[in-house]
Amino acid sequence: MSKHYTSLISSGFGKFASKEFPSSIQNFINNSYVKLMGLDMSEFREPNSYKTLNKLFTRALETPRALPEDENVFISGADALISDAGTIRDGKAYQIKGMSYSIEELFGEYHKDAVSRVEGGEFINFYLSPKDYHRYHMPMRLKINSLTHIPGKHYPVNFPLLRNKVDLFIENERVIIECEDDKGRTQILVLVAALNVGQMVVTFEEKVRTNSEIREPVHYEYEDLWVERGDFYGWFEMGSTILTFSQKGSIVPEVAINQKVSFTDVLGKIQ
Repeated sequence: MSKHYTSLISSGFGKFASKEFPSSIQNFINNSYVKLMGLDMSEFREPNSYKTLNKLFTRALETPRALPEDENVFISGADALISDAGTIRDGKAYQIKGMSYSIEELFGEYHKDAVSRVEGGEFINFYLSPKDYHRYHMPMRLKINSLTHIPGKHYPVNFPLLRNKVDLFIENERVIIECEDDKGRTQILVLVAALNVGQMVVTFEEKVRTNSEIREPVHYEYEDLWVERGDFYGWFEMGSTILTFSQKGSIVPEVAINQKVSFTDVLGKIQ
């Protein structure tokens, strides 16, 4: 499946999801999606209140979730499934058990120095299904130093592909966010696109336009840009994957593969 073909599918679906249909048709679309996907709407507005399917996808919580009182914990930044987690060894992490990939290739040319800094540290993969809350939040207080948008394909990131498609994360379009914590230790957040993801939106960098005509990586740098734990920083327009990479000794994760997590859940200790 070529980059052009997968991008066309994602672009076409994005246009449909962004179209505002007459209310009776839109209500049918929204309610059908909720029923088909089994969405839990208890923390959100009624499905009929969203003017497009995309607004339903990117829905905000009606009542903010309470953050843990302990500030020295690493939280889940999304409602997701932990598809894999573990220790980074020899510059490699896993997209799923038994399927390793090169972190240097994932991070790209602008973040090569970060590869050695996360060696021996921890990685966690968060898979957001189409029925999950699609917004993402900061897992800890971080200073954002740079961001790179790397164009690529839009392969699905579901389990059959994770198990069978080598270098899936490396081939797909992605956004690399390089950060440091309060103690100056490297923390990397990676947003990975998937089939039908019309956009990956980053609130602090409005210039990022995913699933577009961009053909080469685009890099942005920041001065003194701090974000607090739990801060909202964007959304997927459909389900996808977030990858986190932490410098050795900076966090002690307490997660299990195939664990279902929710935004604000405690996933480990910050050292």
